Amino acid sequence: MISDHQGSRVIPAELAAFLDMVDDAREGGRPALHEMSVTDARDAFESASVALNAGAPAMPCEALSIATRDGKNIPARLYLPSSANGALVVYFHGGGYTVGSLDSHDGLCRTLARESHCAVLSVGYRLAPEAPFPTALEDGEDAWHWLLERSKDFAIDPARIALAGDSAGATIATVLAARLGGAVRAQLLFYPATDATQQSESHRLFADGYLLEAATLEWFYRQYAADLQDPRVSPLFATRLRGSAPALVLVAQFDPLVDEGLAYARQLKADGVRVEAPVCEGMTHDFLRMGSVIPEVEEYWRTVARFTQQYMG
Repeated sequence: MISDHQGSRVIPAELAAFLDMVDDAREGGRPALHEMSVTDARDAFESASVALNAGAPAMPCEALSIATRDGKNIPARLYLPSSANGALVVYFHGGGYTVGSLDSHDGLCRTLARESHCAVLSVGYRLAPEAPFPTALEDGEDAWHWLLERSKDFAIDPARIALAGDSAGATIATVLAARLGGAVRAQLLFYPATDATQQSESHRLFADGYLLEAATLEWFYRQYAADLQDPRVSPLFATRLRGSAPALVLVAQFDPLVDEGLAYARQLKADGVRVEAPVCEGMTHDFLRMGSVIPEVEEYWRTVARFTQQYMG
């Protein structure tokens, strides 16, 4: 099932109030991320994430360190819900390859673990501009192989591992899923960035006022990569996706990335991949982190739960 993004639902009142608060802060002189230094942008993103993590389910989690191919170590966090059944989701956080962390997406990963009944390994890949393309992808691939080598230590079934992420993290997940093929059980792609050239209609329709701004996207890509048409940066330019794992592609109705997310879902389907790509009506980018303030988000977590039960059980 691949939906059309032209839905009829309006933005929920709670989300509209949140967007108004963001606009008021901007009018009060608070700069956008792309108007800050990288350090200040990271600090602002982390500060804004504190409230979004409120109310996340409690569960055991373990801090881990993963060795990379260049001799460095990156942090990771393993979430273990009481309902875990041997399956695991490797998760890559969003943030345009430039901001975001294990902490900023702690609440999302806890909710994903609860709803999927899977352990979740959140990977703290290195960020641009200090670590530009393809470092994030290489860190993700190294994390995958590190996990396979240690799956017995964590009581994980190596045949039941999925890749997941939101925004830029979803890009990392889907590029790795295409590369790893049948070794991946499923892919969960939440509002993925699949075309860094930003030429779609939705980029024009939702360029401003819908949380993720076109100028911020452009700034993120400048930090990360020079060739925006490289299929490892823009998976929509990939020539072959056959053999990729079944995919759930959640896209938000009021998101500059909605068109490219749906286009990528169609491309997966054309290559014979099983795909579900519902448009989450009334939602903006990053909505899965807003469950504490927007009741409607629960509906879309149920979609995630159903998909993971189908393919990860």
